[in-house]
Amino acid sequence: MVKRVAVIGAGSSGLACIKCCVDEGLEPVCFESSDDIGGLWRFKRTPDVGLGSIYHSLITNTSKEMMCFSDFPMPEHFPNYMHNSHTLQYLRLYAQHFDLLKHIRFQTTVRSVRQRPDFPVSGQWDVLTEDRRGEKERQVFDGVLVCSGQYTHPLLPDFPGIDTFPGPYLHSWEYKDPDVFLGKRVLVIGIGNSGGDIAVEASRVAEKTFLSTKKGSWVVGRMSSSGLPLDMVMIRRCRSLLPKLLPAPVLNWLGERGLNHRYDHRLYGLQPSHRLLDKRPLINDDLPFRILLGALLVKPNVREFRGSAVLFDDGTVEEGIDVAVFCTGYETKFPFLCPSLTSGPDGELTLYRHMIPPSLERPTLAVVGVIQTKGPIMPVAEMQARWATRVIKGLNQLPSEAKMHEFIERERKANMESYPSPKLAAVQVHYIPYLDALAREVGVLPNFLWLLLCDPRLGIRVFFGPCTPYQFRLRGPGRWEGARQAILTQWDRVSHPMRTRLVPESKSSTLSCWSHLSGMVVVILAVIATKRWLSWHLLTP
Repeated sequence: MVKRVAVIGAGSSGLACIKCCVDEGLEPVCFESSDDIGGLWRFKRTPDVGLGSIYHSLITNTSKEMMCFSDFPMPEHFPNYMHNSHTLQYLRLYAQHFDLLKHIRFQTTVRSVRQRPDFPVSGQWDVLTEDRRGEKERQVFDGVLVCSGQYTHPLLPDFPGIDTFPGPYLHSWEYKDPDVFLGKRVLVIGIGNSGGDIAVEASRVAEKTFLSTKKGSWVVGRMSSSGLPLDMVMIRRCRSLLPKLLPAPVLNWLGERGLNHRYDHRLYGLQPSHRLLDKRPLINDDLPFRILLGALLVKPNVREFRGSAVLFDDGTVEEGIDVAVFCTGYETKFPFLCPSLTSGPDGELTLYRHMIPPSLERPTLAVVGVIQTKGPIMPVAEMQARWATRVIKGLNQLPSEAKMHEFIERERKANMESYPSPKLAAVQVHYIPYLDALAREVGVLPNFLWLLLCDPRLGIRVFFGPCTPYQFRLRGPGRWEGARQAILTQWDRVSHPMRTRLVPESKSSTLSCWSHLSGMVVVILAVIATKRWLSWHLLTP
C-alpha cells in the first residue's frame, strides 16, 4: 500500500516536499491555507495572520544559481538577484514542470496533528483540517512534513515607555512600502536584513532615519570581485577547507580587513561586538552610502520611549520621532502540533538534524525549512525533504533516541558560542557541511576523487567552483541526467541577463576563469605552507 504523507504549506519548502514524495513513490496531500502557492515569496498588500509577509521591493540575498532547486535551473534570462516576483514565477514554473498543483488543497488550514492511538506500531497521524467554508475533515496519514515557515509570528518586544509613543509603530512583517515614511522622522529597530532594507528605503523619503542596533553588524554587498555574485565566489568547497587550515582569528582578521578596506565599520557606527565568522553578516548594498550621505544615522540600542522622544543606551536622545519600525525577528510556532513534540526546556526547537523530534517511536514527522545558515535556504530545504521522505518510507534508519539527543546537544553547545540565545542556536547550520551530511545519508554526495580522475573538467568545477545545488544530482537516488551540463553552463546563465550590449571579448576576459581557479590553488597552497610554518615555529623550542 502506498503511504500517504500530509504536507503542511505550499511555499518553496512545501513544493520541494511534494516533489520528493512523488519521487519516492509516496502519495502527498498538501494543505495550503491561502489560495495560491509561493508562501513567503507571494507579496500581498495586506498580510494574513499566521502566514509569512514581505515588502514590495524585496529582492533575494542569494543568487539564482545558488538558490534554485537541484534539478530545475532558473531561467537564464532571470536576473542574478531576483525581485520577489521573479522568485514566485520560478516556483510557479517548478510546480508546473513537475505537475505538483494536483496534490495541493488550497484554502485548507491544518488545525491539529496528533498521533493515533496505535502510533508506536503504525506511525500514523490524525490530521484535522478546515476549509474556507468552515467544514472540518479528519484524515489519517502515514507521515507528516511541516513546511509552514519560520517568518509567520512576529516578535514585538515591550520597550519601556512604548505606550507613551504617540505615533504609529509596526513590525517589519506589516511593512509594505516607504510611502508611510514620507517627510517623517523614522526609527528602525534591529539590524537584520529586513532592518537594513527598511532603513535604506525610509532614508530615501524620510526627513531623517535612525537605525538602532544592539550589537552592530558586519555589512557585505551582493557583489564580489569582477562584479560576480558574492555567494558564487564565497560558497565553494575549496574555501570550506580554510577553517581547517588556518585558525579562526587569522580568517576573521583577513575578512574584516577586506570589509573595512571598503568602508571602516567603526567609523560608520556599524562595528559589531562579534567577529566576522561568528554570525551571519548583514547583506545590504546601499546602507553604507546612505550613512555617508547623512540620510541615515546609526544609533545604539533603545533604552526607553518618552513620548515622541527616544532615549538610547549611550544617553543620547532623539526628539520628534514620528514612526517606529520593529525589525525584531519572529517566534517559531506550530500551533497545530503539541509543543512538547518539537520544543526544549527554553522553548527552542529540539529536532534531530533540525527536522525530526527524537522522542517519536516512529520517525514519521519532520519539520522542513526552519533553519538559518550563511547560504540559500531553498537547496537546504530540498535536501531535507529528500532525506525526510526516505526516513518516512523506511529507507533510512535513525540512531537511538539517546544518541539523537546527544547529537542535538552537541550541536547546540557549539552554536551557543556564537548565538547565546538557545532559540537562535537551535536553528543554525553550516551550509556545505550540513548539505553534505544529509547528502551522504541520502546517497547523493558527489564522489570528488572519482570526478577528478574520470571527469576532471567537471571535478574541477565541483570542487573549486560554486557549490551549486546541481552537484547533488550527479549520482544516487534522484540522479538527474542534466546535472553535469547544468554545472558546466552555470556561468553562462549568470552572464546571460547582463549581455544587453555586446562588447568584444579581450584575451584577459577569456582567461579570467582559469586565472581565478589558479589563484584559488595558490591561496590553498599558501595557507597549507603557512600552517606548517606556524606549527614548526610554535613547536620548536
